[in-house]
Amino acid sequence: MSLPLDDRDGRRRCRDCGEWKLLDEFCSSSKRPSGRGSYCKPCFNQRSKASYAKRTRETRGREVKPVRKVPDGHRYCADCGSVKPLADFPRNRSDSTGHGTYCKPCHNARTRNTKQRLYGGSREYHLRRRYGIGEKEFQELLAEQGGVCAICGTPDPQHLDHDHRTGWVRGILCFNCNGGLGQFRDDQSRLAGAITYLRGTTWQRVLIHPGVYQMCSPTRGRPPSPRS
Repeated sequence: MSLPLDDRDGRRRCRDCGEWKLLDEFCSSSKRPSGRGSYCKPCFNQRSKASYAKRTRETRGREVKPVRKVPDGHRYCADCGSVKPLADFPRNRSDSTGHGTYCKPCHNARTRNTKQRLYGGSREYHLRRRYGIGEKEFQELLAEQGGVCAICGTPDPQHLDHDHRTGWVRGILCFNCNGGLGQFRDDQSRLAGAITYLRGTTWQRVLIHPGVYQMCSPTRGRPPSPRS
């Protein structure tokens, strides 16, 4: 004689596996007075996967790939087809595991391909994303400067200078000039103070007699110490 399917002391028998389980182990169902369905959660999940695979096969004409069993602390990379530790995957807060879908080498390769496909290369991507201009505008601005650094005149500068408060592009500088403005925090008073300091402390050659020069400083009346 088969056991009835009605609830017994807060339990129910699953129609698929035939096991008696607590009602909390069954999926929710508004059609039953108890609010629980006829299948336990593991059996219901199997039924859902089988139903999805059948619909996909009938409507799209393709088979659903089976779920791969991955050890704890690991993840499967679909690009290289390998199982790797989570540490080999980039961080991703939007994912439930906290890591990206593809391992770091595959992720980097996808990023490079995307930059090449959408922007024509990493440089164009960097210029567009950070400064809002492309390589074409960069070359036009460099041509307006005569092909040299806007401050010191060094040929072929490659650093785009911008106002850190507004984001507006100001010009193209060489590495040293661009770094110098950053060290002085784009502060005109600091730069003016540096110029005053150099003028007052830089040793210069002064002609004291025809053909005779002496090193002196505007603010220091003694020559530098002789070298040992």
